[in-house]
Amino acid sequence: MIKYLLFPVILLQIMFVQSAFAQNKAYWNRNNQVIPWRLPLPDEHSFRHEDLDSDGDPDVIYSFINDSVPVIWIDDDDDMNPDDFEGDTDNDCLLIDRNKDGIFAGPNDFSVDWADENEDGIADLQIVAQNGGIKNRNFFDWEADFMIFIDKEKDGIQHFIDWNEIRMKAWEHNGHSNFFEDYHGNTLFLKMHASTFRISDLRFSWENPFLFYDTDKDGLSEWTIRMVDTPHFRPKTGESAEFSKVNPEFDVIYSEKIDWVGISWDLDNDNGQGNEFDFDMSLRFTGPGFGYADQVHKFKTLRGLEEANRLMYDSRWRKMDELIYPDHQSAWPLIFGKGEWTECRLVFDEDDDCNRWERVEFYDPRNLFKTGRNGGGLDHNGQADAAGDRGEFDLDNSGKGQLYVGTFDGRIHLYGAEWGAWRIDQTAFSFQGFGGLYDRWKGGRIQRNPDSFATVKYTDTDLNGFFDRFEYDLDGDTIFEETVSLKDLGISDATNVINTSKTNYLDFQKLFRNLADTQSMRARQLVVIAKNLGINPNWYAFWMNPRTLHEKYEYGYWLNFYLYRDIRHWASVNRKNLVHQLDKAYYSGDWEKIKLNK
Repeated sequence: MIKYLLFPVILLQIMFVQSAFAQNKAYWNRNNQVIPWRLPLPDEHSFRHEDLDSDGDPDVIYSFINDSVPVIWIDDDDDMNPDDFEGDTDNDCLLIDRNKDGIFAGPNDFSVDWADENEDGIADLQIVAQNGGIKNRNFFDWEADFMIFIDKEKDGIQHFIDWNEIRMKAWEHNGHSNFFEDYHGNTLFLKMHASTFRISDLRFSWENPFLFYDTDKDGLSEWTIRMVDTPHFRPKTGESAEFSKVNPEFDVIYSEKIDWVGISWDLDNDNGQGNEFDFDMSLRFTGPGFGYADQVHKFKTLRGLEEANRLMYDSRWRKMDELIYPDHQSAWPLIFGKGEWTECRLVFDEDDDCNRWERVEFYDPRNLFKTGRNGGGLDHNGQADAAGDRGEFDLDNSGKGQLYVGTFDGRIHLYGAEWGAWRIDQTAFSFQGFGGLYDRWKGGRIQRNPDSFATVKYTDTDLNGFFDRFEYDLDGDTIFEETVSLKDLGISDATNVINTSKTNYLDFQKLFRNLADTQSMRARQLVVIAKNLGINPNWYAFWMNPRTLHEKYEYGYWLNFYLYRDIRHWASVNRKNLVHQLDKAYYSGDWEKIKLNK
């Protein structure tokens, strides 16, 4: 049971400290226009100690911050000294009575706990319990977070907290994507948008976990895996089979199954200063998934000082000695070996404008031309890019998340996808920001919806796993003015399938490099053909000068696209017998098929 207790002696101590605090100067970095990185220092006379375990040294510090907000520091590693004015950030716990109601770790309160497993003075885990109100039930509470960072690389960076507001702000960043939260490198976190006192078993989580991988050890994340255990929420009537055996105080329970997985890759590994996150492609699996209750991780320092539990409204998260989640090593084999998936989606950031910390956000298999958050279009998902991405949908998971490179465009596609679409945004007018909950706080989507855009639709008409029909709406009037069929051109749509489960990050990097080189080579071949036909390719000089790997991939595609259409237009007037050759060469990816002497 959650205890709603605060002993009179604690109240007296708080009153004493508050009286002292009122007479002293506030901390210097309070409501300034510089980032409040640390917990404000209390005045030297506004704190008090207590020895909870009667061993002769202090275990608790009571103080105030930010205009009389009560604070308790709990010493979990028994190294507190009588002259300390705050605890440490390797193995102590901080409780903040954010709403100043005399209750700690309760509704609307904020708590931070550090745990140092190997006793090297750097916390290996940091827990933030950011509670919402007692009435926020029946779904996610967007004002609350229970979030645990596990610092695998020991860089000391974990949660980012705005100490003016006493709120975790995990989405604040410098520049496009240099996030203050530790999403960079080899790290992981567990998270649920709910107060601790709403959750039945705190060993499990919703995002459980979010894994970041730093393959080249440059301190940045080259790829990520996000796994989700979709929770059950107690219905407003309070009646449901899932909650029949759950304490009525709790209204969030987990299924203990991972039913949603997203994997993202920075294929060209172009992240760096000013571009710390630049994922290019994401895969998403949904379905019954897999159970993970056996993925138990023990922690010797997770459990807090027992004598301090009486100070807290909900101390259950301070009594745990284990967390349950798939880790960096087990995630991949569980996803592809144990997971039962009924749907797979792919999204590719063709305009290379995604700077989110999570992934390239997924399109929904909805209307091709409607736009806006919850607007019923491909970008119905409010975190998705309105235009510029290519989404593909295998709605029965027949392809098992495998991939292939289309001869028709030299790009990665989702094997088994029934259809897909690319909303073209050559200038990255509509960009994919970091989105999500942060957008809700700021009141907007943080991107501009285009008035119109070109669209390409891909369809697998014979359901053999490969696209064979392409429809083009280049003028943005929502009507396809051109349709191309590989069958009509006499081109086989089948090609080699890439087994994703056996493809590591370095393999993907090599694949993308080969794609970029091939796109560039084909473009150079077409430049020669254009010149031989007397068609000036220099109008497209911009596309002829790529500077990066992604530009070789993107510019090569567009140079092929423009010159093919120019040459085809010329041939339809001057050499009609060349038109079919051009079509077949373009969609088979082989300009050697062109015979100019005929």
